[in-house]
Amino acid sequence: MDTKQYQDQLMTQADTIAEAIKNIGNLKEVDIATAPRKVVWSEGKVKLYHFEADDKKTCKTPVLITYALVNRWEMMDLQSDRSFIRKMLSEGLDVYVIDWGYASRTDRYKDMEDYILGDIDACVEHIRKEHSIEQVNLLGVCQGGTFSLIYTALHPEKVKNLITLVTPVDFDNEEGLLFRWAKDLDVDAIVDGFGGVVPGDFLNSGFDLLKPMNKARKYASLTDTLADEGRMMNFLRMEKWVADSPDQAGEAYRRFIKEMYQQNKLIKGEFELAGRKVDLQNIEMPILTIYAKSDHIVPPATTKPIHEIVSSKDKELMEFPGGHIGVFVGSKSQKILTPAIAEWLKKRD
Repeated sequence: MDTKQYQDQLMTQADTIAEAIKNIGNLKEVDIATAPRKVVWSEGKVKLYHFEADDKKTCKTPVLITYALVNRWEMMDLQSDRSFIRKMLSEGLDVYVIDWGYASRTDRYKDMEDYILGDIDACVEHIRKEHSIEQVNLLGVCQGGTFSLIYTALHPEKVKNLITLVTPVDFDNEEGLLFRWAKDLDVDAIVDGFGGVVPGDFLNSGFDLLKPMNKARKYASLTDTLADEGRMMNFLRMEKWVADSPDQAGEAYRRFIKEMYQQNKLIKGEFELAGRKVDLQNIEMPILTIYAKSDHIVPPATTKPIHEIVSSKDKELMEFPGGHIGVFVGSKSQKILTPAIAEWLKKRD
């Protein structure tokens, strides 16, 4: 590189930095989860949101979204032009979502029974009563999908159609680092060491280690990202979501790690909740199982067995051409996935 080229490169970098500084200076607020909604039920820290929409509802049975306890449901409404929930609304679906809130020391003894047979069932009951219907459509995401499978197996009479999205059911897997690490995790030491509430930051550090170079690449190009206002806002929305990671109720976390990741009880038919054995063969209603082809958090092999173990005659296995996060915010989510989910539900309404 000659002197002139070096000077030009420095000038370009200086312009980029100046533009980045200007964009940061003009920044007022980073908004996520802006789709209009209202709280229609709550108990303790848990809330049930009902989304408002101008579009005419073309599917009479409401959809209840059950997200994971890890991270927040706002990923499904991260930004207005790439919102999983807004797209569902525009497709004519009536959408509810459970907000688990933020666990604190008062929640350290909250167990899976409390979340599944308590909170999920209470939300289902509210929707049934509000709409004068017997059954709801249930859409479970990641760990929330595992919860939805368990709930549906115990209360099949309350679920009309079931959709699981990037949901693990077979935890005996060597493909995903998360599944390999969890097998040797001393979960008792973690829960007890943190006083019964596992910090969200602790969990995020583990997710970062799944692909450590991703974080390095992200910050290596940070100046260029901040110099473009649109890219900057996308980046900041994602960072805000990642940073807003709730702590985990210790007993629910302890049991999920032990009985799912380490003992794989659910798919073996050995898992029990409130003294009742959870038999996934009790799931006989239509079910749509969606996995992401490039998912490094919930590998496809952990999700596909759902399609085989349930008793449903009307069942479909769908591959999404992307990764775990792309399911919610990728362009293919808007163009392919959400419309496919809406069409599948309408045909079974």
